Amino acid sequence: MPDMSSAVPPISTQVSALAAQEPDAPAVTCAGVTISRAELDAATNRLARGLASMGVGIGDYVTIVLPNSLDWVYAVLACWKLGAVPQPLSARLPDAELAALLQLRRPGVLIGRPDPTGVTIDTTIDVAQGFSDAPLPEAVSPVWKSMASGGSTGRPKLIESGGDSRIPAAIGTPLGAEPGDVSLISVPLSHNTGFTTFAVGLLQGHHLVVMPRFEPGEFLRLVTDHRVTFLTTVPTIMQRLLPVYRENPDAYDLSSIRRFWHLAAPCPPAVKRAWIDLLGPQAVWELYGGTELQALTFIDGEQWLQHPGSVGVVVAGAMRVLDDDGNDCPPGVHGEIYLRRNPGSAPTYRYVGSTAKSRDGWESLGDLGYFDADGFLYLTDRRVDMFTVGGRNVYPAEIESALAEHPGVLSSLAVGVPDEDLGQVPYVLVQAPGLNADEVTAFLTERLAPYKMPRTIEFVNRPLRDDAGKARRSAVRDDVISRRQAR
Repeated sequence: MPDMSSAVPPISTQVSALAAQEPDAPAVTCAGVTISRAELDAATNRLARGLASMGVGIGDYVTIVLPNSLDWVYAVLACWKLGAVPQPLSARLPDAELAALLQLRRPGVLIGRPDPTGVTIDTTIDVAQGFSDAPLPEAVSPVWKSMASGGSTGRPKLIESGGDSRIPAAIGTPLGAEPGDVSLISVPLSHNTGFTTFAVGLLQGHHLVVMPRFEPGEFLRLVTDHRVTFLTTVPTIMQRLLPVYRENPDAYDLSSIRRFWHLAAPCPPAVKRAWIDLLGPQAVWELYGGTELQALTFIDGEQWLQHPGSVGVVVAGAMRVLDDDGNDCPPGVHGEIYLRRNPGSAPTYRYVGSTAKSRDGWESLGDLGYFDADGFLYLTDRRVDMFTVGGRNVYPAEIESALAEHPGVLSSLAVGVPDEDLGQVPYVLVQAPGLNADEVTAFLTERLAPYKMPRTIEFVNRPLRDDAGKARRSAVRDDVISRRQAR
């Protein structure tokens, strides 16, 4: 957790200082438009004044429901300049889920979409028109981010940072980020992965290249054209990129990438190994830890080749793997992963709309896994996703990892559905143009135990996870069961 010392200026002050040092340096590129540091500073000064005219001030929440765009960038930085709290939400949220989140923490204004409850004032960044771009008085946001979570597995909740906006510029140093990096953001900025990468880039003076929406060929072109050096992404994007790159590898140049981070979901070993082969083991890194930041693991490509499938060793905070009775699991034995920040350190988060699952001060994010004898952690799956087939545990991630080894599979999702004989059986949705069920079954037969084999394979023509690597698995399961019952 960064040192939130009062000697550190807030994010907004640091961004303005970088603009004064190099006003013409590129700050953000999105959809083919590049703005300089000076242009970013001036535009957000105007927008901050426009929001202030609507009553937004220190400690007020501003909900931002925008896709990846320059407007999103302006809105978040303008919040920090007022000492307000940015609360970015997915632009694709259904109205019911948006309404539930707004009721958890009522914002001062809502940018990008009307409030479905009809309560909150809605506005756009056009509110900046006519206001001065002169510097504003320094202000500190008491909470530097408020992120949404939980919509895929239950009632939505907010995860608010435990610290204010006085974030040191060195926040990205442990990740290998360096001042002046060119950083590609391919995931939604409303997701913690994208939001944190954005904040790191602002503080270190990166040229941020933001994709409005992920598209494999465009991702590879942007890396090539902008000589991207640093990026964070998710396994589902890594998997979607491979067939496009392999089809025409001479069209792209990935040699500029110095640090390639992936996180937010388990990475299928076949996909991870392919990227290590492409970029080299020194470039490929993985991080495990929730938005809550109680504890983190890191692993680089060289360590992963020695411990394939691992998410690394604990580098911040502490982690334990416990059985259902709360006892520590020995190496190699699966259990639930519990995390704790270092004793005496400042709180890293607080929930709004939920409470943490905890045992004696240790908290769980719902993930299952185990440590090996060398202290490397391995993820199995999430407890809410695991199902039993004839009394034996089945982890969807294991089925999905096996499918990811097939070069024709772009994405997959496994769920458990009711079965009169075995209780539950695997049902798999697969995005794999040109493949049929017999081919997929034959491929899996060599890789999975019989009880893990899907009883049904449904082919779809759309990605099964969003650009942040998340899937609404519970909704998919309910839909599959409903359709089966209707038949």
